[in-house]
Amino acid sequence: MMSAFWCHLLPAIKLYLLGLKVLLLQLLNGPLRLPGGRDEQEGLAAVRRICEHYKEAKVEFKKLDLASLQSVRQFAQSFRERDLPLNILVNNAGVMLVPEGRTEDGFEQHFGVNYLGHFLLTWLLLDTLKDSGKSGHVSRVVNVSSSAHCIGQIRLNDLNSRQSYSSHAAYCQSKLAQVLFSFHLHQEMQSGGFQVSSCAVDPGMVDTALYRHLWTPLHLAQSVIARLLFRTPEEGATTVLSAALSPALEGDCGGGYWANGCREMTTPLTFDPQLQVSLWEISLQLLNLH
Repeated sequence: MMSAFWCHLLPAIKLYLLGLKVLLLQLLNGPLRLPGGRDEQEGLAAVRRICEHYKEAKVEFKKLDLASLQSVRQFAQSFRERDLPLNILVNNAGVMLVPEGRTEDGFEQHFGVNYLGHFLLTWLLLDTLKDSGKSGHVSRVVNVSSSAHCIGQIRLNDLNSRQSYSSHAAYCQSKLAQVLFSFHLHQEMQSGGFQVSSCAVDPGMVDTALYRHLWTPLHLAQSVIARLLFRTPEEGATTVLSAALSPALEGDCGGGYWANGCREMTTPLTFDPQLQVSLWEISLQLLNLH
């Protein structure tokens, strides 16, 4: 009984202590300057704002549900059929601390949405990314992860958290999986001679609806603190946009893990080649991509 209690409590303590550390570092670094929606209305509103500021912009909104592999496949197919170039793919959507549940394909929600959905989307668009990349202007895959990856653990025999469920541990595992995938994808592209790079980024603690599944008293406290100390969504997008657009990430400088506007080291676990390959192979099997 006590063991099960600690299995749930310890990941939560680690994640909240890490969050405090990240927030302090974020405040010391100051705001970042640089110029999606969770639902269709937000997405369409964002398109309108962009077109108002940039009259010549060609912007579209297409709905994609990462909790549905069918939706991901349909989106990728419709995009490929248009024969458009793809220079930048930002894997940004995510869930955090959601109650135990499954996607429509039976995967644990954090693992399914934060990781597998993005893995499938990237895989299905990889040929287009390769065809669009050029020397001096590589195609880029930007995976939005989190500092939570550094306290995550990959349980290859229980990626769907069926043996024991902790929303905190599941979230951290999904973010670690993103970094492992990002690093391995970059290596695969470089070794294959393709003009495609892949990096992981941490936008920091941002005042969004991502925290809505916190325990109610914590959510109330977080809401107050967030308005005062967290980054705005515009500020949170800075590191992501920098990784997607900066000339400094061309060539040998691509890849890696980025936070607070600069490259940062990650935990040794993220560089484990065997873990990278094992997760990659299992993901292909789960998605029937072999």
